Amino acid sequence: MKFRVDRDVFADAVAWAARSLPVRPSTPVLSGLLIEASDEGLVLSSFDYETSARATLSAEVADEGTVLVSGKLLADICRSLPDKPIEMVIDGSRVSLTCGSARFSLQTMPVEDYPTLPQMPTAAGTVNSELFAHAVAQAITAAGRDDMLPVLTGVRLEIDGSTISLLATDRFRLSHRELEWDPVTPDETLAALVPAKVLGETAKSLTSGSEITIALSTGGAGEGIIGFEGAAAGGVRRTTTRLLDGEFPKVRSLFPAEHLTTAQVDKAALIESVRRVKLVAERNTAVQLAFGDGVVTLDAGSGDEAQASESLEVTLAGEGLTTGFNPDFLLDGLGAIDEPVVELSFTQAAKPVVIKGTVPDDGTDPGFRYLLMPRRLLS
Repeated sequence: MKFRVDRDVFADAVAWAARSLPVRPSTPVLSGLLIEASDEGLVLSSFDYETSARATLSAEVADEGTVLVSGKLLADICRSLPDKPIEMVIDGSRVSLTCGSARFSLQTMPVEDYPTLPQMPTAAGTVNSELFAHAVAQAITAAGRDDMLPVLTGVRLEIDGSTISLLATDRFRLSHRELEWDPVTPDETLAALVPAKVLGETAKSLTSGSEITIALSTGGAGEGIIGFEGAAAGGVRRTTTRLLDGEFPKVRSLFPAEHLTTAQVDKAALIESVRRVKLVAERNTAVQLAFGDGVVTLDAGSGDEAQASESLEVTLAGEGLTTGFNPDFLLDGLGAIDEPVVELSFTQAAKPVVIKGTVPDDGTDPGFRYLLMPRRLLS
């Protein structure tokens, strides 16, 4: 194998393919990055039996071949190289990398021991890459991080015609994001439970091109696979991951059909106020919000400990009420909203609040809702 390639294009592709390499691989070869050189260019691949990454890029290939080298090490080397073309060639059981006057010799691993990468499922449609990445970032705000509850570490992706819905919950909060896309089959209905961490990293990494292709295969138990493909500098990038196995809770019904109290408030002011007041809140205690007479008053701390209080103007519709929330969860939800004014909607103080952005000019639904369970207030 022998090839010559642009340093920036190669380094970017190596970093992208190596990002999903396991920290503690079950076998040494899974720490490797597979490099395949042919007349069509280069293919860089990584796989840990759950998630695969595949990047194609253009290169001047003098001799075809395949080599497996340490992915993390190669990524570190590429980041440090001078701004000159890279040449790689197999030299016995090692591979030689030359860039300007810099030269590295890397030990190879047995290619025959590397697992076969899964095939990309059938394409279900395409979506604007920036829109999808932003929607995913909003949705994963509420995804669980407890591996003891693996179903809740996923995002439920629902396809209904030209609409994609993303749902996530960790039992204490719930996010729901809707966006439009271009399906292959207009009236198709599909659902998949995608690992939130993989979904977030993948969507963010595929914004170089204008759109992302989503491919889905919902096989039997433990056999479902979802794939994402997008254009990148010099080629194409593709990721597949195994779907989570399990029944995602039926959470849509948690969003109430009507509200008795709504409050609109400047988002930036509320975020800053929560950040200040929570400084005196003891761990696992709520920040209290009391709504009434065009004002919301935030309080934290109690007894002989430090206390804080701050008031903000609100536009209130309905009866006043007093409730409390985990301040970090509240800040997560507010931070995921794009609009400068947020609306907090309540049925009663002891029930969850629904938070969303408001668009006063045309009333357009921003597409993102965040439901947050209240916390018990200290007496």
